[in-house]
Amino acid sequence: MPELVTSQGMLLLTAVLGYLLGSIPFGILVTRGMGLGDLRQIGSGNIGATNVLRTGNKRAALATLLLDGGKGALAVLLARWLIAEDAAQVAGLAAFLGHLFPVWLGFKGGKGVATFLGLLLALNWVVGAAVCLTWLVTAAIGRVSSIAALVAAASSGLWIALLTDGSLLLLSLVLTVLIYVRHSENLKRIKAGTEPRIGQKKA
Repeated sequence: MPELVTSQGMLLLTAVLGYLLGSIPFGILVTRGMGLGDLRQIGSGNIGATNVLRTGNKRAALATLLLDGGKGALAVLLARWLIAEDAAQVAGLAAFLGHLFPVWLGFKGGKGVATFLGLLLALNWVVGAAVCLTWLVTAAIGRVSSIAALVAAASSGLWIALLTDGSLLLLSLVLTVLIYVRHSENLKRIKAGTEPRIGQKKA
């Protein structure tokens, strides 16, 4: 963690605002706006970009990916600009939690991968780029989004240890654990050999 210089009250306010930003369900908004139906009734029912891709609309999937990543990045950048680095990490974590557990959807949200990548890029673009590259390489080789996400998340701690002073390590470990928890069903399907490949329409 960075040095704590922000008051508890301000950090709490940052967390609330970061959560609200992160809880915007862009996957649902994009698919509805493009006339693709209710995303929760498509494929796996997840609100993230991978499930949006199962609609067959690559533009919608790309828009969801960028918007979900962007909200994590925006939360970090605004908190850093307006307050301090400790607030930036709090905002990033809160935005991530907002995506996973959005109040608007009964706390049933996405798995957080795009938001995770976005906030990492904003916190440290070198680490973020390394984790994104890890995702891309793993996805290109295995063609399974969940495996790429799990490998990328697990690699974040290593990249932070190699490329930084380690102030992001605790946050990355918390985020990685949450990503693995949210991918528990994917892990079962991976073990069973039934996990869908990228672009496959049925979960």
